[in-house]
Amino acid sequence: MMLELFAHPFSSYCQKVLIAFYENDTPFAYRMLGADQPRNSAEFARAWPLGKFPVLLDSGHAVMESSIIIEHLHLRHPGAVRFLPLDADAALQVRMLDRIFDHHVMYQVQRVVNDALRPAARRDVIEVEEAKAALERAYIWLDAHLAGREWAAGGFGLADCAAAPALFYADWVHPIDPAHVNLRAYRARLLTRPSFARAVEEARPYRSYFPLGAPDRD
Repeated sequence: MMLELFAHPFSSYCQKVLIAFYENDTPFAYRMLGADQPRNSAEFARAWPLGKFPVLLDSGHAVMESSIIIEHLHLRHPGAVRFLPLDADAALQVRMLDRIFDHHVMYQVQRVVNDALRPAARRDVIEVEEAKAALERAYIWLDAHLAGREWAAGGFGLADCAAAPALFYADWVHPIDPAHVNLRAYRARLLTRPSFARAVEEARPYRSYFPLGAPDRD
């Protein structure tokens, strides 16, 4: 049963899925996307015309959206690390945190990055200010939520796969205040997790892609 992942290492949502693969040493074919990979790009476009990556092919069946790909791995290709708990209420908590990291952290990061990618005449100072203010509100909530917790919701799982790249890039866009002790410590723990550390290293050659200038850290 062949698993093929169409992805790029610098993408936060691709890193989210790669963490899940690496956690359980799940074998897969890495179909790198980029201008120098026309065959992969063409197959990716056929699999998912909306053009959003990552996309997983499982024996030819396309699975889209990072959270769903991780749940697919959880159900169809389980390993020692379980990304969702068996208890239904606990699983809802994990899914909620996953959505918070995607929609209230990573989405706001993308707003700022997208603005930086626009021509100077089309940039929107208000858009950037609103996104950073939303990030700060998320930081405050997450810092309180993480008090006394090692991971986002119980054991390492889906929510942490989402949190790692989201907080990694968020701190580049709007640095996490030192006052948010719990959140900063959680980000640091994620960076030492071998699965995410591997994803970060694989993405390092592409840091020049970051339009705001990648900081000389992490």
